[in-house]
Amino acid sequence: MRLELTRRGDYAIRAMVALTLAAASEPTERIPASRIAETMGIPSRILPSVMSRLARAGLVDVREGRSGGYLLARPASQIEFLEIVEAIEGDTRRRRCILAGRPCSDATACAVHAAFERAQTSLRSELTRATLADLGPR
Repeated sequence: MRLELTRRGDYAIRAMVALTLAAASEPTERIPASRIAETMGIPSRILPSVMSRLARAGLVDVREGRSGGYLLARPASQIEFLEIVEAIEGDTRRRRCILAGRPCSDATACAVHAAFERAQTSLRSELTRATLADLGPR
C-alpha cells in the first residue's frame, strides 16, 4: 500500500481530469496529447506511455493520426479513481508485512496487520467509490 502516487500515477490522474473536463463540453471531441500535456503540466515525452497504459486498461480510447487524440472510453461516472491508479501503479494491495518485510497474510499476521488491513481496505473503498464524474467545478 502506497499513500503517495508515483509521478506517472499523478500524470494519469491529471490526464483523465483533462479528458473529463473536455468531455463535459464536447463529449466526442478527441483531445490531442499536446493539449493534454500543455493544459495539465505533463511532460510531453512521458504522456504517450501513460496514455498507452490507460488505453490498455480500457479507460481511454485512442485514435492515431492527423485527426487523432484521446477521449474517455466510458462515461466519467463509470470510471473509478482506483482503476486509474491501478492502470499505472499496478495492484495496490499490500503484499509485504509492514514489520517483517516478508510476504503478509492473515495466517502470518504481525502485531499491526489488522490496522493496516483496515486502512488499506478503506483507501481502496474510497478510490472505488469516487469516479471522474465526482469532479466538481474548479
